[in-house]
Amino acid sequence: MDQPRSPSLFALADLIHAVSRQMNFNDDSGKPVLTPLETTVLRYVDRHPGTAAGAAAKAVSLQPSNFSRALRSLETKGYLRREQDAQDARAVRLHPTELAARNLEILDATWTAMLQGIVDDDTRDTMITGLERIEHALVERHRHR
Repeated sequence: MDQPRSPSLFALADLIHAVSRQMNFNDDSGKPVLTPLETTVLRYVDRHPGTAAGAAAKAVSLQPSNFSRALRSLETKGYLRREQDAQDARAVRLHPTELAARNLEILDATWTAMLQGIVDDDTRDTMITGLERIEHALVERHRHR
């Protein structure tokens, strides 16, 4: 077994990354339902329905070409729909579909079962608070670059 690293911010980031790699979501064939890039985009759109494509790309820190590729794939797979902005016909608004909502329900059940018995309620709440704070701070830091 690997030697544990001393507590540090690197150790925290390393563990977050390692845990996220274990939290994959596959279909019955074992294939990922969505790529990590698609998941990132869909997560943002789900939390910000009606967002402009450009704003979403910036918020998730993706190059426009990578964001566009993920967007096209999500649309083709039926997870996302684009609508023209009512006030500006040049602008596109992004919305999750019913398929995305069903996928999120399945993902909720899958990840809940995966973590059941590993994390108690108090630890879960503390971790959620801490990770939300980290995510918010990193987003803000990136926004001000």
